[in-house]
Amino acid sequence: MPRLYSISWYKFVRKMRIFGFSGPYQEGKHPYMIKGSVSVTIPNPHSGDISYDLLNRILKQAGISKISWINRR
Repeated sequence: MPRLYSISWYKFVRKMRIFGFSGPYQEGKHPYMIKGSVSVTIPNPHSGDISYDLLNRILKQAGISKISWINRR
């Protein structure tokens, strides 16, 4: 099975848009992205990458499988 790797915040947002999410929007402390009735909280933009663990949790919340995340460009 292919592995997930850490990803920069900007690449993450671009890839989430490929999956049909819009945003990021911000009303509180953290930005979020929306697709239909699904709202996914994402980390604030910063100089470091989004770690594997956090990426895995966000994908589960969004209902995106690891394989489709890795294969979709």
